[in-house]
Amino acid sequence: MAAKLEDNTDYLFTPTQDWFSHNVDSWNKLFPLVQANQPRVLEIGSWEGRSAVFLLTTLCKDGGEIICIDHFDLFETDAGKERFRRINHNLEMAGGNFRIVSEFSVPALSSILKEETMNDDAGFDWIYVDGSHRADDTFLDGELAWRLAKKGTIFIFDDYHWSAQPEDSIHHPKRGIDTFLILHAGEYERLTSTEDYQVVLQKKTDMRIGFRWSETPLEPSRRKTDVLEYGLNVALTIDSAYVVGAAVVIRSAIESAYAERITFYVIDCGLDPTEKAKLKACAEDNTQITFEFVQLSPTCMTSTHGPTWAKIDMIESLPVERVIYLDADVLVRRGLKELWDTDLQGKDVGAVVDIGYPMGHNDATRGPYFNAGVLLMDLARIRMTMAGLQELELEMKDSKHHDQDALNLHFKDRWMALDLKWNAQGLGTYARYPSKDREGLRLEKMDDPNIVHFTGPVSPSMVEVLNPYVQPPTSKPWGYLGSPGHPYFCEWWETLERTPWRGLRSTEMWKVKGDQDLKRAIEEGSTMFLDTVSKMKVV
Repeated sequence: MAAKLEDNTDYLFTPTQDWFSHNVDSWNKLFPLVQANQPRVLEIGSWEGRSAVFLLTTLCKDGGEIICIDHFDLFETDAGKERFRRINHNLEMAGGNFRIVSEFSVPALSSILKEETMNDDAGFDWIYVDGSHRADDTFLDGELAWRLAKKGTIFIFDDYHWSAQPEDSIHHPKRGIDTFLILHAGEYERLTSTEDYQVVLQKKTDMRIGFRWSETPLEPSRRKTDVLEYGLNVALTIDSAYVVGAAVVIRSAIESAYAERITFYVIDCGLDPTEKAKLKACAEDNTQITFEFVQLSPTCMTSTHGPTWAKIDMIESLPVERVIYLDADVLVRRGLKELWDTDLQGKDVGAVVDIGYPMGHNDATRGPYFNAGVLLMDLARIRMTMAGLQELELEMKDSKHHDQDALNLHFKDRWMALDLKWNAQGLGTYARYPSKDREGLRLEKMDDPNIVHFTGPVSPSMVEVLNPYVQPPTSKPWGYLGSPGHPYFCEWWETLERTPWRGLRSTEMWKVKGDQDLKRAIEEGSTMFLDTVSKMKVV
C-alpha cells in the first residue's frame, strides 16, 4: 500500500492533516504478531479515517472488522460534520466491515464493554489509542480499552513525544501513558523504545472486561468474570519442612486456574525471607495472584505444640470470611473455582471423607470422619463457635491425628461431604485395600482426581516402611523414600520443575539430606528393636 493514501483520488483526505502515514512501515512489521486470521480492531480517535482505511485494506483485507470512536464535535460544528462525512466515505471506499461510534471515548468504550460481555468472540486483536491529548483522558482511554484487549493484542498509544505541549504537562499524553505502564507492569511486552513516538505493547495476560459476567461458549457452566471480583482465597500452613511441597501446591493451583484471581494466605510457621520470596516467585509475575504471609499469635497452640495446629489457629487471623484450606502435600490438577462456588447449605465446613478412617478411629468418636487436608471453610460461621474449638485443641493435643480429630469432633454435625475427587488419598497404597468402612465409598471418583493428596510422613520411620498392612508405605514425594507406587508421583516432580526449586533432585544438598533422613530412620528403628528385645529378655 502506498505511503500516501491520497494517491488514490477516491479518498477524501485533507493533505495537511496527515498525522499517520509515517507509521505505515512500523505497523507493517507488527502485523505478523497478530494472532487472529480475521482480526478485530478498535480505534480511539479516527479523524477522517486515514489509519482506519490503512488497517481495513491491510490487516483486515481477508476479513475482520474495525470500530472507530470519535466525537466529531458532537455534530455541533461544520468541521465535525465534514469529518464524519469524510470518514464514512473513506471507509466505504476501503471496503470491509466497519462501524463508527460518534461519541466521546469514555461513554463509547463503556457501551462497547457492555456489548462485548454478550459477544462469543469478545475482545479486540489490535487497539489504537489516539484520542484526547490530555494525560488523564489518555490514561482512562487506555485503561478502558485494555479491558477489551485479548491476550496477544497489539496495543498502541500515539503521541508519546508530541511536541505541542511540554511532556510533563497534564495537557500532554505522556504522563497518562507512563501511569498506565506503571499500573500494568508485568502484563505486557513493550515493543518500542522510550525514544519512539508511539508506545507499542503486546498484551501477555487474559482479557478482563470486568463490568458484568456472561457465559463463555467453551465452558457454559462458568462465568467469564465475577462482577464483584473478590477472587478465591486459598490458605496454607507452612514451615521449612513443607516449603517445597507448598511450592507445588501454589504452582499447580495457578496453572489449573481459569484466569481466576487467587490470594494465597500463607500461614508462616517458620519460613525464612528467601523461602518466602521463592514461594511468591511461583506465580511468575501473574498479576491475578497475590500473597499475604500471616503471623499467628505467639500464645496460640501452634506456638507451643507445633504447626499441626495452625489450620485451627489461622481461623481468627485470616482477614476473610471464606477460604479453601490446602495441606502443603497436595497437587491441584483442575481449577479450584468449582470447589470455591460450592454451596455449603448452611454447614460450616466442606470436606472429603478420610479414606483411611471413613468412620473414624479409636481415638475419635465413631461416625463419618473427614480428612482435613482439603477444606472449604465458612470462617464467618466457624468464628461463632471458635471458643469451643479452641477448648478442644487443648483437650485433644495428644489425640492420634491431633487437629483433624479436634475438627471432626467440633464439626460432627456441621460438615458437608464433598466429592472424593477433591481430596484423593491413599492412591497406589491403602485406598485399594478392602475395608467394611470403605464399602459405600465411590472410590472410582479418585481415578482422575481434581486434587491429589500425598498422605503419610515426609520421612517415614522403619516401622512405617516395614508395616505389612500398608504397602507401599505412604510418604511425601520430597522425602527420602519418595512416594513409591503413587500414580501422580512424576506429575508432582514435573510441577516442582516449574518453580524456583527446579533441579532440586540433582543437588548434592538434597542427596545428603535424604541419606541423613534414611540413616536416622534406621538408627531409630534399630534402637526401638533392641529396646523391645531387651524388655522381652527381662520378662
